[in-house]
Amino acid sequence: MLALLRQGISPQRLALCIAVAIVVGNIPILGVSSIICTFIALVFRMNLAAILLVQAAMGPTQVLLIIPFVRLGEWLLRLPPQVVSFKAALALMSQGIWQAVVVLRDSIWHAGLAWALTAPFCVYLLHRLLTPVFERLAAQVGRPPIAVPVTRKIF
Repeated sequence: MLALLRQGISPQRLALCIAVAIVVGNIPILGVSSIICTFIALVFRMNLAAILLVQAAMGPTQVLLIIPFVRLGEWLLRLPPQVVSFKAALALMSQGIWQAVVVLRDSIWHAGLAWALTAPFCVYLLHRLLTPVFERLAAQVGRPPIAVPVTRKIF
């Protein structure tokens, strides 16, 4: 991240990139975060390497947050909690990914809904928290100032 600041990426832009990577990296649907991060990075011209690096680092928290997102989705939809556990999910995965998706379809939907509703707020909050951190780091690493074009009037 320091190298990116030295190369001239603005602290605000880097904070946004990291915030998006953290939030998308924690999407409770396994196997889609890399694709979504790549798409976002390409469409919004963010640093692809940085976003994918941070997204990949979110793997452990992504797994840990699946059940809380399922529970939040059930709560939002006012549905009774389904019996969901990591052990049962791993047993389903051993029978094949498609079988697991079919059986866990409702839980995946509930978790995805909860994530989609909380994601914008989380990106905003993380961006606001990370921007001052990266501004201080940029000042410490002596990042060259962003060149501002000078216009001269010739009379």
